[in-house]
Amino acid sequence: MDSSYQRGGSNGVGNLVDAVPKKSNWWKWALGVVGVVLVGGYSVSINSSGNVVIKADELKETGDDLVRAAIAGGGGETAKMELFDDIERYVLEDFDSKPVFASFLPGIAGLYGKPMWAFYVNRGQGVSTFGTESKEYPMLEFNAANKAYQLTPLIGFRTFIKGARNGKEFLTEPFSPSKSRASEMGKLEDLDTDGNIKPKRVMYVGANEVEIKELDYVNNIEVNVTYIILPMEDFGGLVRRTTFTNTDSKSSVSLQILDGLAKIEPSGGEIDWSLKNMGRTLEGWFGVYHADDTLTMPYFRMSTETGDTAMVTLEKHGHYVLSFIENDGAGAPPELLPIVYDSDVVFGQETSLIDPAAFAKKTVKEILEGNQYGDAKTSSAFSAVEEVTLAPGESVTIVTFYGKTDDISKVPKIAKHVTEPGYVKHKFEQARKMVDDLTSSVQTKTAAHLFNGAIKQMFLDNSLRGGLPVMLGNVDGRAAESNLDEDPRVKAFHVFSRIHGDLERDYNQFVILPTYFSQGPGAFRDVAQNRRNDVIFQPRMASFDVRMFLSFIQADAYEPLTVEAVSYKVPSLESAKSIADRTVLSDPESNQVLVNILSGGGFRPGQVLALIEQLDVTIDVSLAEFVDILLSECDEEPIAVFKDGYWGDHWDYYLDLINSYLSIYPDGEEALMYGHQLKYFFSPATVKPRSERYVVTFTYDGKSKHIIQLHSTDIDDEKVAEQKEYLDPETGLTSSKANWQRTSDGKPFTSTPIAKLFLLGLIKFTTRDAYGMGVEYEGGKPGWNDAMNGLVGMVGSGMPETFELKLLLEYVLSVLTKYGKPLVIPSELNKLIGNVTSALDTLDESGYADSKPLGKAVPADLFTYWDSVTTAREEYREETNYYFSGETEEISAETASQMLKRWITQVNLGIGRAMELGSQGFGDSGDTGIPPCYFAFNITDWVLNGKSDEDGLPLADAKAMSVQEFPLFLEGPVRYMKTISDQESQKAMYDKVFDSGLRDTQLKMYTVSASLKGQSFDMGRMMAFAPGWLENQSVWLHMSYKYYLELLRGKLYQEFFSEMTTGILPYMDPDVYGRSLMECSSFIASSAFSDPFTVGRGFSARLSGSTAEFISMWVLMFIGPNPFFLEDGELRMQLVPAIPEWMFGYPDNVGVVASEYDENVRIVSFKLFSAITVTHHNPEGMDLFGVNPKSYNITYADGQVFTIDGPSIPFEHADKIRRVIFVDKIDAYF
Repeated sequence: MDSSYQRGGSNGVGNLVDAVPKKSNWWKWALGVVGVVLVGGYSVSINSSGNVVIKADELKETGDDLVRAAIAGGGGETAKMELFDDIERYVLEDFDSKPVFASFLPGIAGLYGKPMWAFYVNRGQGVSTFGTESKEYPMLEFNAANKAYQLTPLIGFRTFIKGARNGKEFLTEPFSPSKSRASEMGKLEDLDTDGNIKPKRVMYVGANEVEIKELDYVNNIEVNVTYIILPMEDFGGLVRRTTFTNTDSKSSVSLQILDGLAKIEPSGGEIDWSLKNMGRTLEGWFGVYHADDTLTMPYFRMSTETGDTAMVTLEKHGHYVLSFIENDGAGAPPELLPIVYDSDVVFGQETSLIDPAAFAKKTVKEILEGNQYGDAKTSSAFSAVEEVTLAPGESVTIVTFYGKTDDISKVPKIAKHVTEPGYVKHKFEQARKMVDDLTSSVQTKTAAHLFNGAIKQMFLDNSLRGGLPVMLGNVDGRAAESNLDEDPRVKAFHVFSRIHGDLERDYNQFVILPTYFSQGPGAFRDVAQNRRNDVIFQPRMASFDVRMFLSFIQADAYEPLTVEAVSYKVPSLESAKSIADRTVLSDPESNQVLVNILSGGGFRPGQVLALIEQLDVTIDVSLAEFVDILLSECDEEPIAVFKDGYWGDHWDYYLDLINSYLSIYPDGEEALMYGHQLKYFFSPATVKPRSERYVVTFTYDGKSKHIIQLHSTDIDDEKVAEQKEYLDPETGLTSSKANWQRTSDGKPFTSTPIAKLFLLGLIKFTTRDAYGMGVEYEGGKPGWNDAMNGLVGMVGSGMPETFELKLLLEYVLSVLTKYGKPLVIPSELNKLIGNVTSALDTLDESGYADSKPLGKAVPADLFTYWDSVTTAREEYREETNYYFSGETEEISAETASQMLKRWITQVNLGIGRAMELGSQGFGDSGDTGIPPCYFAFNITDWVLNGKSDEDGLPLADAKAMSVQEFPLFLEGPVRYMKTISDQESQKAMYDKVFDSGLRDTQLKMYTVSASLKGQSFDMGRMMAFAPGWLENQSVWLHMSYKYYLELLRGKLYQEFFSEMTTGILPYMDPDVYGRSLMECSSFIASSAFSDPFTVGRGFSARLSGSTAEFISMWVLMFIGPNPFFLEDGELRMQLVPAIPEWMFGYPDNVGVVASEYDENVRIVSFKLFSAITVTHHNPEGMDLFGVNPKSYNITYADGQVFTIDGPSIPFEHADKIRRVIFVDKIDAYF
């Protein structure tokens, strides 16, 4: 790898230090002069290789200050642009000539802003689709990535320039594909067929913006386009800022400009399906309206929504486009530019939209003076500049706002607001600062500058997937210094979350609500994982996440699929009046309206604020103060939705949340486990018994019959009827009370967290397969690797869940042993315990012992045990399907502990069997010593039970089984490594994985599976994919990051940091990865993929669980595994980092205020709990791997400084640090 950013260093990791980009105003792209020809203001030459070279001898610096023109300097080798510009944006040179990728703007507008969504690609002018709320409400139609790459240059943003210089006229389109430097794969062309120099194009990817630049050497024009989502406004908008610069150093140029959207969709309800399936018919509803009698405020909407029902819905919402020439912030507001909305006057009959055929024949003035029509067709939205003359070096900037509002009367008000002097500049600065502030929670200053930037991006993307917790209810000093468990007025609300739908994950229906405190629903697994470290960044959350997710455990030990934001409810009319009296003082009518709003049922902050806006309620306090007062009085309730099937791994993530909580609140474990009562989620779906899901059907060759497991879950009509009892006849909405399981007398049934964990552990223990190895996927869905969907039909089971079961049972046992308190459980569960105990007794009495070697056929004694406990579980589920009886049983801690020990013994036996049977696959004979991941069970003997499935196929009861092995999957050793603690065993497992088929030796990364060659398509959809693509032997970053995290947890420091150099962003080759090194992908095409140009590229941008793993690595590296601990019952704090020496730098290289530090001591600095600056001082310049400081200096917010000698901090300071607001900074001296 010869990229300059990778050079230097020692011990195999020093190259990471040299990732620091050197600041430069210039970039170079070709060197070496053979001959020279003058083009405009540039000195241009062609070198011996045929590459174009541009010198700066006569070039005047023009354009904005973010970037400079492309020039060449002296030297003997080709130089590339630097990876980052001076505001830390990632730089993609010749972006539209590189392999395609898709990404997005984060779609956040601040707590008090209304966001839009926008996706972009590295083709055309970037943005390929944008809109509000979801892809059902586009302004530019949503297209999947493969289509977006083709269509964006045509139907997306376009710019057409008619120019004249020195009497010569020209027509050009910046960013046109026809002028791309793209040639054959991996090569660029500098000249077109006429010998003209092709434009230079660059993309700049920021955390909250994307910019593209074109340098046109033929016409001497530079065009910059930058996009942001409008922040902190009560209306949403995508803001496009297009700057045109005359780069000629001698002559002026006059320009006529059309700049904007070639196609814009109107507002009209949910239209994504209609656009794609009845687009021409849909156009019959389309129209363009105007907020005044000019062309400056068009309003794109449909006449009505398209529903073919008896109720007709008029459409008032519309899309606005407002454009103007940006001034310098002084003088009168600029005038709005006219908008060309009739695409025919731009393209004529050129329906391919390749060329502006009509514009080529007319001036902009002539177009504007002519007629335009917007009915019954898809419109354009081009900002029109009749003529502007630019002197040498001069620029002009068009700013355009694209958004949605609920009434055309609001458009002039928006126009007046956005044209205020300095508004645009302020909003661009605010957008950048907003995300900087959001990611400051992980502000990290080390000598490895790439790492510093990557952690910020990871935190941002993690927040978008799991939500960013905001602490509310801060009504007084006591609340501000208390955590959520200490003060019921304090609330945590997650903002900015959404399911990861995008151009590449086109199957997911993302939702980004256009409200204040915007958020959307997320998948249970995603949210649970990405909130793992919430309490570490926001200690005031305390046990919130743990309690919320444990409340989603159902009576059957499954969970719903979708997690939504919590809902709040004002508990009484008196409380509603109290809130109104404290916040609405001047307007009695508003006071009463607010009381009515707050008495109307459950809500979220954004919904209340939207109603206040719609009903014109006058609030006499700030919105922030209003929200604090409101939520301090509210009760809260978690919200989730069943959706589809029961996933086998959702419960795997509870211990991660618990362990994170205990790392901050080790003194809170007893109160957490015994001091709360949690409800049980009530889904409308029921897991069917085996007798209703074991289907007899023909094998694929049609020569014999076999059993396949189908229709695992069923929507139960009686459960649906139960939930309908909570239907509000006035609103037609079902109360959230319907989501919780009740007793027969209608009361929600509750248990302590430890009792729910005990229930979960017992039921998962009874769900182990017939060989006692993996946990069965009986709920219709597999585990983490959802591409193993076929494994469910194969009566499959997973070892990852067994390893997690072992950890769960051991944790529950430790709690019972530590506190000695009895368990109070539902009486129905006690009956299940009795049946399980009886089955275990029978197994013991049989004298069964594993044969050596194990056979494929499940031994009769194990099958009998499996059949007995599975029947007992089915009986328990039948008994608790609708109600709990309300009766409970108390089990002593000693009795429960004995049960748990017995269950753990059985789990360990099953793990031993799995290790002996091992894996089987291409080049794998089962002797790798690596834990297998999956098993399937062939039912070799059965009897028909007289039932049929929904398709009329016969159902059967199993009488005998045999086991089937699979190839290696990385998740097997990853989960297994969590169960072992000694470093020697960890190292041995690392060595085995390193030498296995799970390692991609070309990329030096780890694939999600070994080769699947020869496997049956029965396994699942991964077999439909080419090897190296998606879940078929690709590098799935989430799982490979989980693996790296286990190396760090296992204290394999040298191995972890060695793997970091090739397998963890940002330390991959940027030319190979093909997108920003700051952004994770879901997967990387491995070397198993057939196309060598695709190998190593990242696909499916950003919102991946890998961000959660990266953040966990960061926590272990800079803070340590257990920052708070108990010593002789007293709370203490410690910092135990794991930071290699190459990350430490001298103050002037790390980015701190050098005068505040010893210039001769290497340091790293980071934010603790999102607020406290911590500096690790490393005078010896050594690796700090699991080393405690020798002393600490603690600086309080009031300026007091305390020195603590020794490796840990005592209670009086530890407690203040945990409360965050009292402490300003900590210096740790090693």
